[in-house]
Amino acid sequence: MHQLVIRGGTVVDGSGAPRREADIAIDGGTITAVGGTIGPGRREIDARGLLVTPGFVDIHTHYDGQATWDPYLTPSSCHGVTTAVMGNCGVGFAPVRPGTAPALINLMEGIEDIPGTVLAEGVKFDWQSFPDYLDVLDRTPKVMDIGAQVPHAALRYFAMGERGLDHASQPTDAEIATMGELLEQSLQAGALGFTTSRTIKHRARDGRSTPSLSARERELFGLAAAMKRAGRGVIEVNSDFGEGEFDILQAAAVAAGRPLSILLVQVSNAPDLWRDTRDRIRAARAAGLDFTGQVGSRPIGVMWGLETSLNPFSTHPAWIALSNLSPRERYDRIMRDPDLRRVLVQDRPDEDHTRMIDAALPRTYSLDSSYDYEPNTNDSIAARAARMNVDPWSLALDTMLADDGKRLLTHTFENYYWGDLEVIREMIDDDCTVMGLGDGGAHVCTICDASAPTFVLTHWARDRKRGERIPLEYLVRKQTSASAHSYGLLDRGLLKPGYRADVNVIDFDRLKVMPHEVVYDLPAGGKRLMQRAQGYRHTFVAGVETVCNDEHTGALPGRLIR
Repeated sequence: MHQLVIRGGTVVDGSGAPRREADIAIDGGTITAVGGTIGPGRREIDARGLLVTPGFVDIHTHYDGQATWDPYLTPSSCHGVTTAVMGNCGVGFAPVRPGTAPALINLMEGIEDIPGTVLAEGVKFDWQSFPDYLDVLDRTPKVMDIGAQVPHAALRYFAMGERGLDHASQPTDAEIATMGELLEQSLQAGALGFTTSRTIKHRARDGRSTPSLSARERELFGLAAAMKRAGRGVIEVNSDFGEGEFDILQAAAVAAGRPLSILLVQVSNAPDLWRDTRDRIRAARAAGLDFTGQVGSRPIGVMWGLETSLNPFSTHPAWIALSNLSPRERYDRIMRDPDLRRVLVQDRPDEDHTRMIDAALPRTYSLDSSYDYEPNTNDSIAARAARMNVDPWSLALDTMLADDGKRLLTHTFENYYWGDLEVIREMIDDDCTVMGLGDGGAHVCTICDASAPTFVLTHWARDRKRGERIPLEYLVRKQTSASAHSYGLLDRGLLKPGYRADVNVIDFDRLKVMPHEVVYDLPAGGKRLMQRAQGYRHTFVAGVETVCNDEHTGALPGRLIR
């Protein structure tokens, strides 16, 4: 008798093969049979009319701190994710010398928008080396499997001291050797890769550029040599891809003999640059190199509301004067004081933030129940205000005051330059890419895209109205086996005998992302944006049910991948 049998579901097995109705047997955390005649199970699930997929693999998260205090790794575990990879973009919390944690917190707070107070209280820093950090993660209860990567910034700081935080400061040969030794030890201890950031968008809380921004070939090749010695690990990079940048990264990856995973994002100042990078990835793959591009599934949306980290009025003196009030008190004060609303709208400070908002409102939308993440620019705050003959700042304020002060605005910051998602469709519909960029655990009260695995299925396979859809089987493969295999995780991502029993049973007709909300559940009472899902009947991690009818069961079968 089998431990578990999932009966009669519509199986989309993660390989890209056509869906089919089949039974699935699970024993001892492993899939033992798919299709054919399968005998009884100690537990049986009637999955007729439901979609059965592998558990989703999210290779781009920032749960480096959260994984030490939140066993449920929300919101990712609400969206069918059974494996998450963290430590991306060159920032993280190991290695670390005693007393130097504040510098790593400063980096994470600025680059990934996780409040320093939250990290200072939530992360205990009861480790020094990266292998020590892995041991802590290994001992920590968790709902899903997690993998960790070695961040470049922490390596530089550990090896170079304060100089390592200055990207313009070049390491000595001895310091490069130290970084290489630390990286090699970390990979041998189980790190899944090495990550670096070479984008000017990444700045610490104190305004300094990310420490790895301009690391030169000598440093990169020293780290590549360490990866070659270790014989394992992926190189993950977030770069602006200026002239010659791809050549440097390709040479480092070739020297390391390791896969290269590159973020592909459409940026407004160079909306076609991503295609040049994508074409270079294609050419590298044609030459036999293991390169992939990580892509998102929707616009990168910056959220603005009365309780978020930023909103159009964040730097206004009248808004700052309300900072000592609770959210409810602030809402009541604004609602009952028309003079305050007038001052907020009309007496705007002459500064960069105001100019940024002026430029952003034509691509900013009300995140109400009708929003489908591919909005028409005619529905932007600026366009609607023009039709109403009102100040767009006034409309923005009124919108945020809706729903008892809980309504959010979303600014389509990246991946939406042309006003539709055709760029994203082109990114997804390319064999050189895998799904990524959900950023779970990061940008906690500014961006909330960790719901991407749910969204990619609902929007692209079922709900899209403004263009071509993408077959469900293809999307599941991108979010499961393709993502897993890009990190060498060859034991998961497929519903086939011998693979890990990471499984989602989904009511696809009801599947949807729920509205965003601001919750106050982080350490030190910190706030974050949360977006849950509806439609996950069951999620299993290694054959153990972790979610039932969209609620956590309390089971914590996850382990550290090493």
